[in-house]
Amino acid sequence: MNTTNATSETSAAPRKGLKPYQLSIALGVGIAAFTMISGIIPNFVHWKSDSPIHREVFEGIPGYLQIAFYTIIPALLVFGSLQFANRIRNWERGAPDRRKTTKKNFKQRLADYRAGVYMRTLLRDSAAGLMHSMIYFGFLVLLGVTTVLEIDHQVPPALKFLHGDVYRAYAAVGDIAGIVFTGGVIWAIIRRYVQRPYRIRIKSKPEHAIGLGVLLAIGVTGFTTEMFRIAESQAAGVNMDHEKWSVLGYPLAQLVNGWSVSTLDTTHQVMWVAHVLAFIAFLIILPITMLRHMFTSPLNMYLKDRERPKGAMKAMPNLTETSLETFGAHVVEDFTWKQLLDLDACTMCGRCTSVCPAHATGKPLDPREIVLKSGEVMAATASHARGGKVTPPLSVDSEITISANSLFERITSEEIWACTSCKACDEICPVNIEILDKILDMRRYLSLMESDFPAELGNAYRAMENQGNPWGMSQSDRGEWAKDLDVTVLDPGAAFNHEYLYWVGCAGSFDDKNKKVTQSMAKLLKRAGIDVAILGPSEMCTGDSARRSGNEYLFQMLAMPNIEMLNGMGVRKIITQCPHCFNTLANEYPQFGGTYEVIHHSQLLEHLIDSGKLDISDATLEERITYHDSCYLGRHNDVYMAPRNVVSSIKGVDVVEMPRNGTKGMCCGAGGARMWMEETIGTKVNDERAAEAISTGASRVATACPFCYIMLDDGVKGAGKEEHEVKVADISIHLLDAIENGERLRAESSAPLSAPVAGE
Repeated sequence: MNTTNATSETSAAPRKGLKPYQLSIALGVGIAAFTMISGIIPNFVHWKSDSPIHREVFEGIPGYLQIAFYTIIPALLVFGSLQFANRIRNWERGAPDRRKTTKKNFKQRLADYRAGVYMRTLLRDSAAGLMHSMIYFGFLVLLGVTTVLEIDHQVPPALKFLHGDVYRAYAAVGDIAGIVFTGGVIWAIIRRYVQRPYRIRIKSKPEHAIGLGVLLAIGVTGFTTEMFRIAESQAAGVNMDHEKWSVLGYPLAQLVNGWSVSTLDTTHQVMWVAHVLAFIAFLIILPITMLRHMFTSPLNMYLKDRERPKGAMKAMPNLTETSLETFGAHVVEDFTWKQLLDLDACTMCGRCTSVCPAHATGKPLDPREIVLKSGEVMAATASHARGGKVTPPLSVDSEITISANSLFERITSEEIWACTSCKACDEICPVNIEILDKILDMRRYLSLMESDFPAELGNAYRAMENQGNPWGMSQSDRGEWAKDLDVTVLDPGAAFNHEYLYWVGCAGSFDDKNKKVTQSMAKLLKRAGIDVAILGPSEMCTGDSARRSGNEYLFQMLAMPNIEMLNGMGVRKIITQCPHCFNTLANEYPQFGGTYEVIHHSQLLEHLIDSGKLDISDATLEERITYHDSCYLGRHNDVYMAPRNVVSSIKGVDVVEMPRNGTKGMCCGAGGARMWMEETIGTKVNDERAAEAISTGASRVATACPFCYIMLDDGVKGAGKEEHEVKVADISIHLLDAIENGERLRAESSAPLSAPVAGE
């Protein structure tokens, strides 16, 4: 069996040259040296602009304060680089992870970076996105304004450019950026301490107040320093009309127009010192508080692209041959360096918390807590740092102690098993943190190393191992659904000479509801003239539930014979109706040498309708219908429109969306092997989703996943709705209903009104 891809993601060549943490120190020392030199040179060359429309750097600031500035700031830059180096050394504790930038992925990396820094994900929440954009872009422009002023300060008179109209524009840009920045900070303070949305309120810490206070102080003291600088020059008789382009600083200066020159001079110096102290405070807290995400988050966004597909779990070697002694993640070092970078890139925004179906229904899981708690363990066990630790991602209550580098010092197995693997947390994260990977890696450890999994999951394991399917049904019954249909069942090992293999899946073969889906699809494929065959008893479970619950050994035990059979038969094209089978066959079997062209039945039906191969000209249903997004079709594989297009192609239907749809769609509760576990805490996920479907007023609910079909149908019935009130079914059933309804209506309309009477 080919397993060369199984370890490609974590293999990496030995690093040459400086290590990343050494680069951090070198960069900090370099910037500090440049800053110090930039303060020394002007005192020797005395280059000044002769234009009356310009700004004199350090105008009115005594020399001893300038010396202090160019001494303290470089020292803090070195301090910050050393603090960041300690954090980078923490990341280096992790296992290898292939995230190298290449010619092939460079364009995608830049696109991921731009999407992050342009706040595209944040702007899904327009208010929060705009607020962050104001702070972020305002700060960047102010940083640029300061840098430009310093550059102009360093060059000889013939090369100075900040004068005349250029200076006027410069002054306007600086003030507008300052207004935007300060306004964003004030908005953030109001949002955190006045509006107090739940996901922010539950994690507000003193350091948030300190960070926002420092940023506000930078903005306010910047304007007051400018205000008194302009007022001081005006009081001394200097024409400052050009400063009218300072759209806030100049009007503020007029408020103190009558003050004496000496008072204005003293106040200007005090405000300048306050502004510098605010900046010093910023440099001190930047590497040791969550403000560090200003650097770590953009880096994480840039590194988003990876070799494995979006829906694939991290590969593992063949467990029957490997020399590995431990599997999954239980200590910090079991995560990859990228997974550890994630922990320091988190902004603690709580968006993952707000979309987690387990958290929303009262389960122990909170995705943000998984990141925070893992980060706490990493920070508390940094043996390379002074005191053996660095600051945690977010301050920790004093009674919490961490004695070892085990992730389970802070994370419970109940949290890990509550996950439905819906990927909503990953999808919503504005800085591309891979939360689900961490949960699934910890599941691997619990399942393979500790046998710590819910008891009912053990029943599914035994059924998959002994019967080849989690339902525990006899393999000989796999093809029973097709006994009255014209469907070709292949003999084991027979050469495959059909266009498509129809991978029915366990639910489609054994579950009574989903047998109807399989039969409907078979009829639709027959109508479209598609040449398909099924494996029948030769088909085994793809192993999705085993892998998502951490039992990699069982997954491989199921996957490898499937791959060997498919490869031996020469199968190339596969149709699936189960998104879990679709994801496994398309994205994970290639890790073990099984590469096929896999298409979900929603995609095939869309193609057949668009191409005219499936005639739906008479298909009609005068009903309201809503579509529920499957997590493994949508967020795991970005297939959102195909099922919708199939449903909307039916004449007469009124298609309505649930409040949570598309990338924000809510899970049915069955993913991540939760299908086989009891749900005893809080509200059942499927009940909450069913209530949302019912609230649309739809008479039909469309699904494109067998698990979703079961869960929503149970939820709707549990809410007291009978099938004639709200019919839950797969898109193929709704489509076939519409076609047959249209044919019936046409037959009725073409029938004679009455039979002729003999002799008339």
